[in-house]
Amino acid sequence: MTIDYQWRGPLADPELDALHAEGFGHPAGDLVGEWLARLERHSLGWVTARRTADGALVGFVNLAWDGGAHAFLLDTVVAPDAQRQGIATRLVAEAADGARAAGCAWLHVDFEPHLRPFYLDACGLRPTAAGLLAL
Repeated sequence: MTIDYQWRGPLADPELDALHAEGFGHPAGDLVGEWLARLERHSLGWVTARRTADGALVGFVNLAWDGGAHAFLLDTVVAPDAQRQGIATRLVAEAADGARAAGCAWLHVDFEPHLRPFYLDACGLRPTAAGLLAL
């Protein structure tokens, strides 16, 4: 499968909502009409992964930031039928390049324990102490 990656690639709310729902296991339709507005308002950028053959969106990662030195990976997702092909690793690498180009010095990510090998081993992030407060 050939994949095209694009920084701030064009998106339609319904396709991103469907990918997010499929990848994170929630009903589609929750954020239709809100994705693009939220990305434009809060993100440094995002990376899309599209299957070259048909243009289908098969991967996405959002890169939020503090307006300065810190960027934050959010919503890294790959369609289940496209997983285990290096797409997510490439999405993270492209997001890191985008953050670096914008002058960011740090790339942060929070993740569940089962994703530790992906983010630390495959993507090269290093562990840090962090805190979390459920609101």
